[in-house]
Amino acid sequence: MKSQKLVLGLALIAIGFTSCKDEKAEQAEKKVDSYVTYVDSLGNVAEKDAAGNWEGIESSYQLRVGEAEVAIADMKDNAEAQARIDASKAKYETLKAKVEAQKMEAAAAATPSTKQTLRNALFGEGKIGDDMNFGWVNAANIHNVYQQFVHTVENNKDKYSREDWDEVKLMYEALDSRKNTVEKEGLSSEDNRKIAGLKIKFAPMYTLNRMGAKTSEMKKAKQ
Repeated sequence: MKSQKLVLGLALIAIGFTSCKDEKAEQAEKKVDSYVTYVDSLGNVAEKDAAGNWEGIESSYQLRVGEAEVAIADMKDNAEAQARIDASKAKYETLKAKVEAQKMEAAAAATPSTKQTLRNALFGEGKIGDDMNFGWVNAANIHNVYQQFVHTVENNKDKYSREDWDEVKLMYEALDSRKNTVEKEGLSSEDNRKIAGLKIKFAPMYTLNRMGAKTSEMKKAKQ
């Protein structure tokens, strides 16, 4: 009788142990399913929206992938589950790369390049872009354009690098080219005289400071 009770007791323990293992495996499967479903759901989120909420997405992702990776240890045959996790990881990394690229593009668009910043200072915000269109410069405003250009250079001559001076020269020559057209469109003698004075002021300032910037950069390179 005692023997029968012992056998029955061992059987009940075995059943309970098996039931516990099955429950763990079931919970583990749910964790994996939750992770895979979450990653799949990200595919329905617009990249712009994902980029705007990326910190929240990343935090939630790390929690779910961590739970899934711990969970498969409770699965007897976890090869299929591991394959699903790996596939979802690849999907997530693809999305992450796209979002990071979009964020970099947005940052680049929001921050003007050094060249554009210089052009904005010389002519005004957004006046001259990559197309170098000087069509907005006319007989009525060209003297003011030259004046802003030369005074800006004068105020910043000690800060410009050799590359900055090269850009200044490029812009100056483009403005001069536009002046040749404007002269035929009714540029007054008075404005022409004032512009000539500004050009006389600019020429030696450019030559001396461009040379100084080059010499300074050469000294720094040797150091």
